Amino acid sequence: MDKKNIDWSNLGFGYIKTDKRYVANYTNGAWDEGALIDDDTINMSECACVLQYAQTVFEGLKAYTTEKGETVVFRPDLNAERLANSARRMEMPVFPEEKFIDAVEQVVSANKAYVPPYGTGATLYLRPFMFGINPVIGVKPADDFQFRIFATPVGPYFKGGAKPITIKVCDLDRAAPHGTGYIKAGLNYAMSLHAIVTAHKEGFDENMYLDSATRTKVEETGGANFLFITKDNKVVTPKSDSILPSITRRSLMVVAKDYLGLEVEEREVYFDEVKDFAECGLCGTAAVISPVGKINDHGKEICFPSGMEKMGPVTQKLYDTLTGIQMGRIEAPKGWIKVID
Repeated sequence: MDKKNIDWSNLGFGYIKTDKRYVANYTNGAWDEGALIDDDTINMSECACVLQYAQTVFEGLKAYTTEKGETVVFRPDLNAERLANSARRMEMPVFPEEKFIDAVEQVVSANKAYVPPYGTGATLYLRPFMFGINPVIGVKPADDFQFRIFATPVGPYFKGGAKPITIKVCDLDRAAPHGTGYIKAGLNYAMSLHAIVTAHKEGFDENMYLDSATRTKVEETGGANFLFITKDNKVVTPKSDSILPSITRRSLMVVAKDYLGLEVEEREVYFDEVKDFAECGLCGTAAVISPVGKINDHGKEICFPSGMEKMGPVTQKLYDTLTGIQMGRIEAPKGWIKVID
C-alpha cells in the first residue's frame, strides 16, 4: 500500500484526520458488533452524560513500521486491560478485551497508508475512548455508551524530541489518595490543564506533581510517569496508588532488568532525594522517554549530572532498547508485539 504524501520527519504531536475509525455502541445492556466508519463527527444530546459529568475514559497506543517493513502495535492487551479497569472505576460497561484488540487491528489495517515509514521517527497514534452518551441531568452514570478508536500520525510529543526538558514542581494537586489518579479518565487530565498552561507561560515543559496528602513524595507529571537513575545505575520509579500504571514504564522496567542487567526498584520516592539521582526521565506512550535536565523548585534548581544537551547514558540505553524492540531491531519478549496483517 502506498503511503500518504505527508512530511513524516516534521510531524508534530497533533491531530490529522485519517480514513477510518471504529465505533461500537452499548444500549439495553449489551455492546453491538461495532464497525469501521468514515464519519469523524459525533452526534449527541446537549445533556449527554459525558458533557455534564465527564463520564469518559481513554487509552493511547501506537502502531509502527518495523525494520522489516511490518506494521505492528505494542502490547495492546495491556491497553485493553487498563481501559477495562478504568471503566469499572467510572461505572461504565467493560468493552471486552478481545474486541478491543480486534478493533485496534481493524483501525490500523484500514489506515495503513498513514503508518509512517520506518526511520522517520513518526508513528501512528491510536486513541481508544469510551463515554456516556445518553441524556443525564441528575448526578448518576449513563445507561448508554459509545466506544471509539481513531488514528492519527504523530511526531515527537515534545518539540525538542529527545533533548532534555525543564520541569517545575507544581503547587496544585493532580490526584487525591483513594481518588481516580490510577485510571485513565478524562477528568484527571482536565485537572492538569491550568497547571500545564501556567508552566508553559513560565518557560517550563511540564509539571512535577507531589502527593496531595503530604507533598513530600514524587508522583507523576500531567501525562507521564517518572524514571530515576541512581549514581550506581539502579532504575527507580515512584510507587503510589494515585499514579497511572504506565505501560511504557512497566515495559522499561523489564528492559532494564532483563535486557540491560540493571537493578530496578518501584518504591516511594521522596522529593528530598531527587537531587541525589544521576538521571531523570518522563516515560509514556506519547514520548517513550523524555529526559529531564532540570527541575525548578520555586526558584531553586535541581540540575542532573546528565545535563541539558543529551540523554544520560542509562536513560539512552533504556530508550534505544525499548524503541529497538518496538521497531523490530531487537527481539521482543513473547506477546509484546502484535503484527497487523
